[in-house]
Amino acid sequence: MAKIEPFEKHLENYEQWFLDNPRAYVSEIQAVKSLLPTAGEGLEIGVGTGRFAAPLKIRRGVEPSKRMAAVARRRGVEVTTGTAEKLPFESETFDFALMVTTICFVDDPRAALREAFRVLKKGGSLIVALVDRESPLGQNYLKRQAKSLFYREATFHSTSEVVEIMQQSGFGDFAFAQTLFRPLEEIAEKEPVRHGHGEGSFVAIRGTVPASGT
Repeated sequence: MAKIEPFEKHLENYEQWFLDNPRAYVSEIQAVKSLLPTAGEGLEIGVGTGRFAAPLKIRRGVEPSKRMAAVARRRGVEVTTGTAEKLPFESETFDFALMVTTICFVDDPRAALREAFRVLKKGGSLIVALVDRESPLGQNYLKRQAKSLFYREATFHSTSEVVEIMQQSGFGDFAFAQTLFRPLEEIAEKEPVRHGHGEGSFVAIRGTVPASGT
Protein backbone atom coordinates (compact mmCIF):
# COMPACT_ATOMS: atom_id res chain seq x y z
CA MET A 1 0.00 0.00 0.00
CA ALA A 2 1.42 3.38 -1.06
CA LYS A 3 2.61 5.57 1.83
CA ILE A 4 0.23 8.43 1.10
CA GLU A 5 -1.29 9.09 4.55
CA PRO A 6 1.28 11.73 5.66
CA PHE A 7 0.83 13.61 2.37
CA GLU A 8 -2.95 13.48 2.59
CA LYS A 9 -2.91 14.76 6.17
CA HIS A 10 -0.07 17.27 5.95
CA LEU A 11 -0.26 18.65 2.43
CA GLU A 12 0.19 22.22 3.61
CA ASN A 13 3.40 21.31 5.48
CA TYR A 14 4.72 19.62 2.34
CA GLU A 15 4.08 22.70 0.24
CA GLN A 16 5.60 24.96 2.91
CA TRP A 17 8.99 23.25 2.56
CA PHE A 18 9.36 24.64 -0.95
CA LEU A 19 8.45 28.12 0.27
CA ASP A 20 10.91 27.88 3.17
CA ASN A 21 13.74 26.51 0.99
CA PRO A 22 13.35 28.24 -2.39
CA ARG A 23 17.05 28.17 -3.33
CA ALA A 24 17.42 24.48 -2.52
CA TYR A 25 14.25 23.81 -4.53
CA VAL A 26 15.53 25.71 -7.57
CA SER A 27 18.87 23.89 -7.29
CA GLU A 28 17.09 20.53 -7.28
CA ILE A 29 15.09 21.51 -10.37
CA GLN A 30 18.30 22.51 -12.17
CA ALA A 31 19.99 19.20 -11.28
CA VAL A 32 17.07 17.23 -12.70
CA LYS A 33 16.82 19.49 -15.76
CA SER A 34 20.49 18.91 -16.59
CA LEU A 35 19.71 15.22 -17.26
CA LEU A 36 16.21 15.58 -18.69
CA PRO A 37 15.61 15.08 -22.43
CA THR A 38 14.59 18.26 -24.22
CA ALA A 39 11.94 16.55 -26.35
CA GLY A 40 9.50 13.66 -26.21
CA GLU A 41 6.56 12.56 -24.07
CA GLY A 42 7.45 12.48 -20.39
CA LEU A 43 5.86 11.09 -17.23
CA GLU A 44 6.55 11.93 -13.60
CA ILE A 45 5.99 8.91 -11.36
CA GLY A 46 4.87 10.11 -7.93
CA VAL A 47 4.14 13.56 -9.30
CA GLY A 48 2.93 14.86 -5.93
CA THR A 49 1.71 18.44 -6.21
CA GLY A 50 3.49 19.02 -9.50
CA ARG A 51 6.38 20.93 -7.95
CA PHE A 52 8.79 19.38 -10.47
CA ALA A 53 6.57 18.38 -13.38
CA ALA A 54 5.11 21.86 -13.84
CA PRO A 55 8.35 23.90 -14.08
CA LEU A 56 10.04 21.13 -16.09
CA LYS A 57 7.07 21.08 -18.50
CA ILE A 58 6.31 17.39 -17.96
CA ARG A 59 2.72 17.13 -19.06
CA ARG A 60 1.68 13.84 -17.44
CA GLY A 61 2.00 12.32 -13.99
CA VAL A 62 0.83 9.42 -11.86
CA GLU A 63 0.03 9.88 -8.17
CA PRO A 64 -1.85 7.84 -5.51
CA SER A 65 -2.65 10.79 -3.20
CA LYS A 66 -5.90 12.46 -4.19
CA ARG A 67 -5.12 15.74 -2.41
CA MET A 68 -1.70 16.06 -3.98
CA ALA A 69 -3.00 15.12 -7.41
CA ALA A 70 -5.63 17.86 -7.17
CA VAL A 71 -2.91 20.47 -6.61
CA ALA A 72 -0.83 19.09 -9.48
CA ARG A 73 -3.84 19.36 -11.79
CA ARG A 74 -4.23 23.00 -10.81
CA ARG A 75 -0.61 23.45 -11.86
CA GLY A 76 -1.48 22.10 -15.30
CA VAL A 77 -0.37 18.46 -14.98
CA GLU A 78 -2.57 15.67 -16.35
CA VAL A 79 -2.59 13.26 -13.40
CA THR A 80 -3.64 9.60 -13.48
CA THR A 81 -4.35 7.81 -10.21
CA GLY A 82 -1.99 4.91 -9.63
CA THR A 83 1.15 3.63 -7.95
CA ALA A 84 4.73 3.24 -9.14
CA GLU A 85 4.57 -0.55 -8.79
CA LYS A 86 1.59 -0.86 -11.15
CA LEU A 87 1.60 1.98 -13.64
CA PRO A 88 -1.73 2.38 -15.49
CA PHE A 89 -0.13 2.74 -18.93
CA GLU A 90 0.64 0.54 -21.90
CA SER A 91 4.19 -0.69 -22.45
CA GLU A 92 6.56 1.58 -24.39
CA THR A 93 4.36 4.67 -24.02
CA PHE A 94 6.84 7.32 -22.87
CA ASP A 95 10.16 8.73 -24.05
CA PHE A 96 11.31 9.51 -20.52
CA ALA A 97 10.15 9.25 -16.91
CA LEU A 98 11.07 11.05 -13.71
CA MET A 99 10.92 10.02 -10.06
CA VAL A 100 11.85 12.71 -7.49
CA THR A 101 12.29 11.30 -3.94
CA THR A 102 9.53 8.81 -4.81
CA ILE A 103 11.91 5.87 -4.52
CA CYS A 104 12.04 6.16 -0.71
CA PHE A 105 8.24 5.96 -0.38
CA VAL A 106 7.35 3.05 -2.65
CA ASP A 107 6.66 -0.35 -1.12
CA ASP A 108 8.77 -2.23 -3.67
CA PRO A 109 11.54 -0.23 -5.39
CA ARG A 110 12.42 -3.11 -7.70
CA ALA A 111 8.86 -3.49 -8.91
CA ALA A 112 8.61 0.28 -9.38
CA LEU A 113 11.75 0.47 -11.51
CA ARG A 114 10.71 -2.56 -13.56
CA GLU A 115 7.42 -0.80 -14.26
CA ALA A 116 9.25 2.38 -15.27
CA PHE A 117 11.34 0.29 -17.66
CA ARG A 118 8.19 -1.31 -19.09
CA VAL A 119 6.41 1.96 -19.95
CA LEU A 120 9.48 3.53 -21.57
CA LYS A 121 10.20 3.25 -25.27
CA LYS A 122 13.41 1.68 -26.53
CA GLY A 123 16.16 4.24 -26.03
CA GLY A 124 14.07 6.08 -23.42
CA SER A 125 15.44 7.23 -20.10
CA LEU A 126 14.50 7.25 -16.43
CA ILE A 127 15.73 9.96 -14.07
CA VAL A 128 15.61 9.01 -10.39
CA ALA A 129 16.35 11.88 -7.99
CA LEU A 130 16.88 11.35 -4.28
CA VAL A 131 18.53 12.58 -1.12
CA ASP A 132 21.48 10.21 -0.84
CA ARG A 133 21.36 8.33 2.46
CA GLU A 134 25.13 8.63 2.87
CA SER A 135 25.17 12.42 2.38
CA PRO A 136 25.11 14.98 5.22
CA LEU A 137 21.47 15.84 4.53
CA GLY A 138 20.54 12.16 4.26
CA GLN A 139 22.20 11.41 7.58
CA ASN A 140 20.40 14.37 9.15
CA TYR A 141 17.06 13.09 7.87
CA LEU A 142 17.84 9.65 9.27
CA LYS A 143 18.57 11.07 12.72
CA ARG A 144 15.26 12.95 12.72
CA GLN A 145 13.27 10.25 10.94
CA ALA A 146 11.15 9.16 13.90
CA LYS A 147 9.91 12.74 14.41
CA SER A 148 9.38 13.63 10.75
CA LEU A 149 5.86 14.02 9.39
CA PHE A 150 6.90 12.59 6.01
CA TYR A 151 10.08 10.56 6.43
CA ARG A 152 9.09 8.39 9.40
CA GLU A 153 7.91 5.66 7.01
CA ALA A 154 10.52 6.31 4.32
CA THR A 155 13.34 3.96 3.32
CA PHE A 156 16.44 5.95 2.47
CA HIS A 157 18.75 4.67 -0.26
CA SER A 158 22.28 5.44 -1.34
CA THR A 159 23.05 6.33 -4.94
CA SER A 160 24.90 3.04 -5.45
CA GLU A 161 21.90 1.05 -4.20
CA VAL A 162 19.56 2.78 -6.64
CA VAL A 163 21.98 2.28 -9.53
CA GLU A 164 22.16 -1.42 -8.71
CA ILE A 165 18.37 -1.76 -8.75
CA MET A 166 18.19 0.20 -12.01
CA GLN A 167 20.78 -2.11 -13.55
CA GLN A 168 18.80 -5.16 -12.41
CA SER A 169 15.71 -3.61 -14.02
CA GLY A 170 17.46 -3.31 -17.38
CA PHE A 171 18.77 0.26 -17.41
CA GLY A 172 22.29 1.17 -18.50
CA ASP A 173 24.44 4.07 -19.75
CA PHE A 174 24.20 6.01 -16.47
CA ALA A 175 24.75 9.73 -15.93
CA PHE A 176 24.68 11.69 -12.68
CA ALA A 177 24.09 15.25 -11.48
CA GLN A 178 24.40 16.47 -7.89
CA THR A 179 23.64 19.60 -5.89
CA LEU A 180 23.01 20.80 -2.29
CA PHE A 181 26.58 20.90 -1.01
CA ARG A 182 25.73 22.82 2.16
CA PRO A 183 23.17 22.35 4.96
CA LEU A 184 19.72 23.68 4.04
CA GLU A 185 19.90 26.47 6.60
CA GLU A 186 23.16 27.73 5.08
CA ILE A 187 21.96 27.91 1.48
CA ALA A 188 21.71 31.64 0.75
CA GLU A 189 21.80 31.39 -3.05
CA LYS A 190 21.24 28.80 -5.75
CA GLU A 191 23.62 25.87 -5.35
CA PRO A 192 25.79 24.72 -8.27
CA VAL A 193 24.98 21.57 -10.22
CA ARG A 194 27.94 19.25 -10.84
CA HIS A 195 28.39 16.01 -12.71
CA GLY A 196 28.88 12.83 -10.72
CA HIS A 197 27.86 11.98 -7.17
CA GLY A 198 29.37 11.59 -3.72
CA GLU A 199 29.53 15.25 -2.71
CA GLY A 200 26.07 16.75 -3.08
CA SER A 201 23.18 15.59 -0.91
CA PHE A 202 20.65 15.67 -3.77
CA VAL A 203 21.54 13.33 -6.63
CA ALA A 204 19.83 12.78 -9.97
CA ILE A 205 20.57 9.49 -11.75
CA ARG A 206 19.72 8.90 -15.41
CA GLY A 207 19.55 5.40 -16.80
CA THR A 208 18.66 4.45 -20.36
CA VAL A 209 16.62 1.64 -21.87
CA PRO A 210 18.68 -0.19 -24.51
CA ALA A 211 17.77 0.94 -28.00
CA SER A 212 17.18 -2.66 -29.05
CA GLY A 213 16.52 -5.96 -27.27
CA THR A 214 15.27 -6.22 -23.67
